[in-house]
Amino acid sequence: MRSITLKIVLLAMLVTCAQYSAASAAPDDPSRADMSAMSVAELEKAGDQARAQKDYSLATRYFQTALRKDRKNATIYNKLGMVELRTDDWEGARLNFEKAAKLNPKFADAVNNVGAVAYRNKKYGTAAKYFKKAVALDETRSTFHVNLGSAWFSQKKLDRAFAEYTRALELDPDAFNANSRAGVVAQMNPDERAQYSYTLAKLYAKRGDFENCLQCLKKAKEDGYRNMANVYKDEEFSRIRDNPRLQEVVPPPVAK
Repeated sequence: MRSITLKIVLLAMLVTCAQYSAASAAPDDPSRADMSAMSVAELEKAGDQARAQKDYSLATRYFQTALRKDRKNATIYNKLGMVELRTDDWEGARLNFEKAAKLNPKFADAVNNVGAVAYRNKKYGTAAKYFKKAVALDETRSTFHVNLGSAWFSQKKLDRAFAEYTRALELDPDAFNANSRAGVVAQMNPDERAQYSYTLAKLYAKRGDFENCLQCLKKAKEDGYRNMANVYKDEEFSRIRDNPRLQEVVPPPVAK
């Protein structure tokens, strides 16, 4: 079993509409004249290859040249935004994600990415607005539900967060796995991390996933969650309370 990730990574919150092959050879650094002679599709493909090889400067040049030829290409604005994140240009990324979403209001990935930048800037209400829209555009994406759940979580709206996390797991049982892309960024303090871990433990307990539940409870305990005894009160844990391994992590209450 892969371990559960309880500290969330920012770039997992963001998505791009097209995959590219990391095995593709990096294109040679072309002259401006060479780029000008390329079609938009060729420039996009070359930009994807450069990005796969982590040559973000070259990828930026390809995508910017493509946009000079086609200023209404929402896909390339979104890809340029992703490259700008890799170079810590958050404002540039925000502007390009917003351009992509404005050009194509049904572009769920771009809408999600606008929300991700807002989340990173701790504008949780704004983030929730965009994540809700992304969910409405494509309800089948577990990433969008995780992101919306985390925006609710950061606003202390735990019931709403729980509902979105539950839906994410219905769509993808690995939604919270350490190796999954379905994540969000969160600069959580220890209390928040502990609450988050306990919330995930409830989710896994409800699904009958004892191993992941136990891992989350251990993390909640390590981070100092103050209400571990609620394991013996919350309905979600009712099916696993007699398990000795659970009792090792959270000793049962002493009978009075």
